[in-house]
Amino acid sequence: MSAASEPTAPATEPNAPAQKGKARRILLTLAVLALIGAVVWGAWYWLEGRFIQSTDDAYLQADSISAAPKISGYVAQVLVADNQTVHRGDPLVTLDARKYQAASDQASATIAARQADLAKARADLVQQDSTIAEAVAQLQGADADARHAQSEVARYAPLARSGAEPEERLAQLNNELAQARSTVAARQASLRSSQTRYGTLQAQLKQAQAQLGVAQASAAESQLDVDDAVIRSPLDGRIADRGVRVGQYVQPGTRLLTIVPVSAVYLTANYKETQIGDMRAGQTVTVHVDALPGRDLRGYVDSLAPGTGAQFALLPPSNATGNFTKIVQRVPVRIALDVPDDLRQVLVPGLSATVDVDTRTGQADAHHG
Repeated sequence: MSAASEPTAPATEPNAPAQKGKARRILLTLAVLALIGAVVWGAWYWLEGRFIQSTDDAYLQADSISAAPKISGYVAQVLVADNQTVHRGDPLVTLDARKYQAASDQASATIAARQADLAKARADLVQQDSTIAEAVAQLQGADADARHAQSEVARYAPLARSGAEPEERLAQLNNELAQARSTVAARQASLRSSQTRYGTLQAQLKQAQAQLGVAQASAAESQLDVDDAVIRSPLDGRIADRGVRVGQYVQPGTRLLTIVPVSAVYLTANYKETQIGDMRAGQTVTVHVDALPGRDLRGYVDSLAPGTGAQFALLPPSNATGNFTKIVQRVPVRIALDVPDDLRQVLVPGLSATVDVDTRTGQADAHHG
């Protein structure tokens, strides 16, 4: 047994140095590769990486609007379905508008009555103009008669005193003069009455005009109620969160459904305060949406929030307490996206994303400022 084992020992000894040399070459190769990788990474970081600010605390958003009625009533029709695309002005929901239509018809009838009152007031003014003109003419005639009677008395008085004419004639002329003067006074009173009546009719005309304006305003309000019975989309978008049903009684402000403007989505990236020192509006952005692996989007920094997210929280932190612990704050950064047409239906609010902001763009302006 010992004789058989002796020849095998020298056979294994020459392979040991070869294996050690191979291990050294592998280690050396790995070290060289690691060094090359470190150099490449360092070059990339120095030339580009140190200017890229990244965060995965980013989400797509859109300025959604809730559709709500302005009037109360029962839902008569729901004209849209879940996830349906709508355009601005499209009808979404109609309410039972019969009582509002009745009120509108009543307001229209009131307008007709007020227009008739206004027409009558104008006709009365025209008629009163004629009455005043007639009173003026009568006064002028009475004045002429009075002047004639006065001249006759003046002419007959010397003759009566000399006995050339009888006293009875002079007395008759004096009586006619008194009657003429009475007629003048009556005509003057009639003219003043007609002029006062004209002022009253002018006031009635203004009142009729005011009442017509009130009726027209009421009719316009009633028509608004009729128009508001049809709830229309205020913008282009897609229907979401549709909770309205036919026969449901709704009050003003009741949330019926939501319109999401998917064609106007933007991205809010919450960067750490240590990352925004060189960020400026207009800098280019690369966006990696989790729902679209391998498909990058482009965009630019639209604006930075005027405060950290904690400042606008429901319960802002109070750092003036004794148990203060410093926490790195985050600042919301709004990013506008260049979305291709084939992705507009895919990108919806709430999706997560990773955002890379290239702070080299616009940095010269930032340092200059």
